[in-house]
Amino acid sequence: MHFKEMSIEQDVLASLETSGYSTPTLVQEKTIPILKTGKDLICQSETGSGKTLAFAIPIMEKVRQGSGLQALIVTPTRELALQMVQEFNKISKRKGIRVASIYGGVAIDPQIHVLQHSEIVIGTPGRILDHLGRGTMHLARVKHLVLDEADRMLDMGFIEDVEKIIRATPKERQTILCSATIPDRVGRLAHRYMFSPEFVRTRQHVKQELLPQFYYDVTEDRKFSLLAHLIKEEKPHLGLVFCNRRTTADIIAKNLSMNGVHAYAIHGGMSQTRRESLIREFKGGGIHILVATDLASRGLDIPGISHIFNYDISEKPDDYIHRIGRTARAGKSGKAIALLCQRDYDAFRRVMSDPKLNIQRLEAGPFPILRFLPLRERLRFRHSKRHFQRQDRRW
Repeated sequence: MHFKEMSIEQDVLASLETSGYSTPTLVQEKTIPILKTGKDLICQSETGSGKTLAFAIPIMEKVRQGSGLQALIVTPTRELALQMVQEFNKISKRKGIRVASIYGGVAIDPQIHVLQHSEIVIGTPGRILDHLGRGTMHLARVKHLVLDEADRMLDMGFIEDVEKIIRATPKERQTILCSATIPDRVGRLAHRYMFSPEFVRTRQHVKQELLPQFYYDVTEDRKFSLLAHLIKEEKPHLGLVFCNRRTTADIIAKNLSMNGVHAYAIHGGMSQTRRESLIREFKGGGIHILVATDLASRGLDIPGISHIFNYDISEKPDDYIHRIGRTARAGKSGKAIALLCQRDYDAFRRVMSDPKLNIQRLEAGPFPILRFLPLRERLRFRHSKRHFQRQDRRW
């Protein structure tokens, strides 16, 4: 099937062709015809499936220039909001539709200005409520409400904020809920606020032939050395190393850098400007290794990631799927490697309980044992260095 066969409005179709889109993905093929009818929809699809365009296309067809805010997309993170704006902009220009992103961590006044002229708004729950409280955003004309990464928003504690936003929109609206998983809380949210929704579900696992998965069992004191060794041996085009905590990500990135691997950490404890800068450098190949928390496991569309290294095993099996889904996208191949020590066994056992996963064990050959500075030692070293620098100045 081609987009030309889906009765898509000519301006939107021409924008798709200009952006290089000709063939819909599976989720787009299933979802667009339903949304064009105006029905509510629950979409459960794997990462990298193209779901943003799946709801962007029918929304763009129905939104009219100069008629105020007509579509609101709620998403859990600033990175996702920015990425979605890019996708919407690809198909909005011929119609003259203005798309705004609003999120926290940046000045609010420029957002107030763009909200006055936007027909589509994509934002995070906290900043949306901030604008509603200030009276700088009005939802009376909203006809399309999208809750993207709904399970992620609930995990991040946004459930009350999301419900406040839903209640602020007109009852006569089309509601679209996208979620990689459908836990009970997401199901209850859908039951409470959606009207007879259709349900679309696409494959949730990357094909094994495109994404071979392996694990190494190693003692904790050798874990970092094995990671550094594998990165140097595998030579990833772009690699993501996942850790469960921010402090771990910082420590691993610093130690990799001290041992000849050009690596940076990225997590929610950094400023938005810094995170965006790192992502731009990573996409452009200026950085080849990012050490990330689960902030990076969903939604970020970074082409060319060849390797996923799970330094820590995620507590939830679904998060493992989201992590490895950062590679082997759009038909390309990738590789996922997990590093286990004793404290990871319980979490890894839960991951392995999924019968659709085939994670093969590998034995590590000889590799050099590197010095590893934990956070406290690194801080002591830094303070000691400052002390000697002060002494030098005195001398």
